[in-house]
Amino acid sequence: MTNPAVALLADLIRRPSVTPIEDGVLDVLEAFLSPLGFACTRMKFEGDGSYPVDNLYATRKGSAPGPHLLFAGHTDVVPPGDIAAWTHDPYAADIVDGVMWGRGATDMKSGVAAFCGAMAQMAATGGLENGTVSLAITNDEEADAVNGTKKLMEWAQAQGEEYDFAIVGEPSSFETFGDSIKIGRRGSVSGKITVIGKQGHAAYPQRANNPMPVIAALTQELYAPLDEGTEHFQPTNLEVTAIDTGNPASNVIPERTALRFNVRFNDTWTGETLLAEIHDRIAGVDNRGCRIEFEQLGPVSRCFISEPAGHVAHLCDVMETFNGVRPQLSTIGGTSDARFISLYCPVVECGLIGATMHQVDERVPVADVERLADFYAAYVSSFLARELS
Repeated sequence: MTNPAVALLADLIRRPSVTPIEDGVLDVLEAFLSPLGFACTRMKFEGDGSYPVDNLYATRKGSAPGPHLLFAGHTDVVPPGDIAAWTHDPYAADIVDGVMWGRGATDMKSGVAAFCGAMAQMAATGGLENGTVSLAITNDEEADAVNGTKKLMEWAQAQGEEYDFAIVGEPSSFETFGDSIKIGRRGSVSGKITVIGKQGHAAYPQRANNPMPVIAALTQELYAPLDEGTEHFQPTNLEVTAIDTGNPASNVIPERTALRFNVRFNDTWTGETLLAEIHDRIAGVDNRGCRIEFEQLGPVSRCFISEPAGHVAHLCDVMETFNGVRPQLSTIGGTSDARFISLYCPVVECGLIGATMHQVDERVPVADVERLADFYAAYVSSFLARELS
């Protein structure tokens, strides 16, 4: 019998839910979860300089008191790009030789479908009666992430919801399913530095004030090492992503130039201390009579870590029993919505291999989706039983 997760994944892929367009994808999930006994609440958040976003919160309380597990994920996807470049229609969910093709097949409609499929398996056997399982699903992870998981978690807290542990179904495996889980993520901050001098003729530099030597010195100063890494994190890295003058002429000294950068920082820093360090480095550069301005671009994404003991160790135990290999504990990669959930309970990212995410011809082996659903079912069953023992 085909695992219900596979058919559900196909239904989700067929909804072109490019951020923030929901296109009925949450209707599909609500229709799947409601017959399983989940109480579903739909919410649309808006404001704070971003677009409106549809969200879904589903919860099922068992007949006996017990722990509360949260599963979180997103149904929004990135645009497909040139559809003509795809081997299969990105929204058709074609299955060919045991592989399902489509945008979101890996990131991360597969994780959402697998967890829901696991809930269907467990509901059929009474396995959800010893505690509470909730799902927080947003359609705004791939872009602004302003009116999605962050506000959904704030809403849940206001309703009195408390969690013992959380799983985010993002792709986390490297080479084979279950070889890695993510127990934390580095933080992120972006900025823009503008150096303003005086325009002039390149043949008469004494009549101008070229900002380019200053921006060059700033670049060198910013690239000085920030730290050597910590127990669970690689060293913080700052990358200059653009230097622009807007100057098409080779014989004109520009008036201004701007540098943009992004920093991925570990738990040595907070957003505040890192920004203070950047300001100190800017202040330490000779401005050569130019004016230097700094602008923070977007909000700071915080760094977080879930301790490897306790619930994290238990999940690793279940994965080792299920797979025969204990997963590595990782913190690499960009930001995810787990950073919002980490404020409320320990959280890990545990999902499939992410090799084709955001690519043309995104795809996933059907067997991997079924295996992930089986693992989620095994883990939830063990989680509830362990807390009761």
